[in-house]
Amino acid sequence: MQIVVIGGGLAGLTSAIALAGRGLSVTLIEKKSYPLHKVCGEYVSNEVLPYLRSIGADPATLQPASISRFMLTSPKGATLESPLDLGGFGISRYTLDHFLYQVALAKGVQVRLQTAVQDVQFTDNRFALKLSDGDTLRAEIVLGAYGKRSALDRQLNRSYFTRRSPYIGVKYHLRFDMPTDLIALHNFKDGYAGISAIEDGRYCFCYLTTRENLRRHGSIPAMEQAILQQNPHLRRIFAEAEFLYEHPEVINEISFATKTCVEHHMLMCGDAAGMITPLCGNGMAMAIHAGKLASEQVVRYFENGHNRESLERGYTLAWKKQFEQRLQVGRAVQRLFGNPLLSELAVGTLRYLPAAVRLIMRQTHGQPF
Repeated sequence: MQIVVIGGGLAGLTSAIALAGRGLSVTLIEKKSYPLHKVCGEYVSNEVLPYLRSIGADPATLQPASISRFMLTSPKGATLESPLDLGGFGISRYTLDHFLYQVALAKGVQVRLQTAVQDVQFTDNRFALKLSDGDTLRAEIVLGAYGKRSALDRQLNRSYFTRRSPYIGVKYHLRFDMPTDLIALHNFKDGYAGISAIEDGRYCFCYLTTRENLRRHGSIPAMEQAILQQNPHLRRIFAEAEFLYEHPEVINEISFATKTCVEHHMLMCGDAAGMITPLCGNGMAMAIHAGKLASEQVVRYFENGHNRESLERGYTLAWKKQFEQRLQVGRAVQRLFGNPLLSELAVGTLRYLPAAVRLIMRQTHGQPF
């Protein structure tokens, strides 16, 4: 077997599609089944469109929402607005991941669903992967695209895994009266919430906060009422929106710690290699771009003599060139928000500095690829 991709999110699916499109044998392993909901802001920068079209996965067929404006609010409700230079589109992960899965199947990717990778060993220049169904796969190349945090990280003894993260993420889909071309980011104490249109006249409403906020108030509804609704914009959402989930999607241990993009000779993609803070709104685009970079390096590997050292060095350099600075800027920007005083100051200052706002956006986003 030539290539195994662990994880069927955006990075895993797009890399598998691209590699299969080059005639390579690809098996993708996903622990869940499609379609499925994920905690995600569900906004994608238009920088990804040329690449998705080039691999036969144009999202236009899904009729996503077109987004061209940005709003930021402080905990007390002060606002700033800015155009989005590239713009973006809103699409649920439920719809987009399922669409990419279908494209992958059509391209000849072998997909094993409801299967987890429990162990990965690398010996004699080959990988052996032990699966949850008792099977063992052997491969020449493995891409790790399994998301923010996995039991596999523990097995690989990744350094970040032992450091607990204070963050949790919560996501709803809802119906709400707001412009479909606007993505809004609303700050509150120890967190922020994003809302933007997706397909079918719905909106994604997703927020990041701390376990301590949840512990202090005892439940998600109590926390939302006591903390989030201090922002008048968020109070309006909770008062007027039709919430479409009986219960929200919730994820724990969201880490923005520095990770490695090559681990035990695997090429790590998407959140498995590093996660940009959600307030930068570019995580989905970065995952797709990482899948592109990994697939390009793997194609070179098979074309140029199967040199693993060159593969790992080339991917590391390409990944750092594209993403290292963006992740650093994202961490720095995050420090301005969540603290009520800093948030009020940041919004109050930036609303009079539109050039600075657009500079920050350019520093956390890429160019069309």
